[in-house]
Amino acid sequence: MTATLTDDLLDIYNALFAAFGHQHWWPAKTPFETMVGAILAQNVSWTNAAQAVANLDGAGMLDPHVLSAADTPDIARLIVPSRFYNRKAERIREFAGVYVTEFQADPAVMTAVETGALRERLLALRGFGKETVDTILLYACTKPVFVVDAYTRRAFSRYGLLPQKASYDRMQRLFSDNLDPDVELFNDYHAQIVHLGKTVCRKSPLCDRCPVRAVRGTLACAGARA
Repeated sequence: MTATLTDDLLDIYNALFAAFGHQHWWPAKTPFETMVGAILAQNVSWTNAAQAVANLDGAGMLDPHVLSAADTPDIARLIVPSRFYNRKAERIREFAGVYVTEFQADPAVMTAVETGALRERLLALRGFGKETVDTILLYACTKPVFVVDAYTRRAFSRYGLLPQKASYDRMQRLFSDNLDPDVELFNDYHAQIVHLGKTVCRKSPLCDRCPVRAVRGTLACAGARA
């Protein structure tokens, strides 16, 4: 670990926490609901994904055995708010089948799999990218895997800690190489970045409201010039 980077990253998190409070992610009743929510949240706001989750729950279909045996159109009609609902319905049904057959529909069985091996298995599923898989690993399986996204790239490139076109792996290494593997920290840190990106570090940033501006007196945000 690089001491300066570690200090900067922790100072940024502490500034976000002080400004926004704990974000209490991922909002779900069960690990399986989190897994389904991660699929539904692809390319859409959480508000829309949450409505789709609620529709599945209300129809009695938020169950891996039910979903794995369901017809794709029956799933799709319930998840219309999540956009790309036909494609996502297929992904949910296929994932539910794997969850039942390979993991006995038991989050403890899934969590017991070594992190790297589980990540590779999930990445092999059709339509599962790194952000979706890492969300499942962190929020459903409580694995210390840092989730990054477009909000991370935008904010941390403006802070001068990432290139503007940093890849997913490059962004993830910034955190995993410089922070101790801490599930609780990784959980809330990612949520803080998402909140920052939605409310302050927008495409047209509100830099005067950014709680990170004064961190260590050295991270001058380039947002106003980006």
